[in-house]
Amino acid sequence: MDLSSINPALLLASLLVAATPILIAAIGELVVERSGVLNLGVEGMMITGAICGFAVAVETGSPALGFLAAAAGGAVLASLFGVLTQLALANQVASGLALTLFGLGLSALIGQGYVGIKPPPTPRLDLPVLSDLPFLGRVVFSHDLMVYFGLALVAAVWAVLKYTRAGLVLRAVGENHDAAHALGYKVVRVRLMAILFGGACAGLGGAYISLVRVPQWTEGMTAGAGWIALALVVFASWKAGRVLLGAWLFGGVTVLQLNLQAAGVAIPVEYLSMSPYLITILVLVIMSADRSRAPGSLGRIFHASG
Repeated sequence: MDLSSINPALLLASLLVAATPILIAAIGELVVERSGVLNLGVEGMMITGAICGFAVAVETGSPALGFLAAAAGGAVLASLFGVLTQLALANQVASGLALTLFGLGLSALIGQGYVGIKPPPTPRLDLPVLSDLPFLGRVVFSHDLMVYFGLALVAAVWAVLKYTRAGLVLRAVGENHDAAHALGYKVVRVRLMAILFGGACAGLGGAYISLVRVPQWTEGMTAGAGWIALALVVFASWKAGRVLLGAWLFGGVTVLQLNLQAAGVAIPVEYLSMSPYLITILVLVIMSADRSRAPGSLGRIFHASG
């Protein structure tokens, strides 16, 4: 065992990269759940975004177009969920689970011709002077644009929910859709827009895995990241800032267990590999003891009365 081989700066920089896909997906799901909708199809939308982004990036040579295609792919899949739950009034839990299964199957079908292909590299956003700073330069200022986009997205969602009329309407719809409808708010329209936003974010998170984190296509490569994103929303008590902390926690545990394996720690590899999920579940159980913080109309079907 040689712990001296673990580079703290590289460890922290890898933490930010590992946290980015679940952070982007979770912040999208937070918006969906704050509108009163429970979408369990995050995993399906992420894996669909992963293959859509990968395929377009490979065919065009542009990672930027790949990320745009991933957002579109996730949003299209989310629109199917929106039509089922908001217009056809289908059960949200069953529809979300079906969406995940559909996304996993669709991505496997589309991805058959892309196994073993390398995507075009996503460039780092190296900032002059800042990137050359000791320690901080490597940890903070030497990442690709999507890492900073994820952080900016958290700040933007927090600000919109807290300070804008649109955020107030979204929260009102999520807390009591009947009262919001009585006040004249378009509940179904608000929820459909939130669902599309959540789908686009999940697609972006999936594309980050296939284009940056693990730059290749493998069937089922999201490996439960969508379920972790769902858990993070509960862990965060439906607050944007806490989603960031939760994503960093999961990313940190994931990166640490990989580094401990490389350092030869005398713990079975299987235990190290399962540790991120075990710790996330443990934190989730502790933090979700108080379920009163959940939006009041979360998961409930809205029937317009007039």
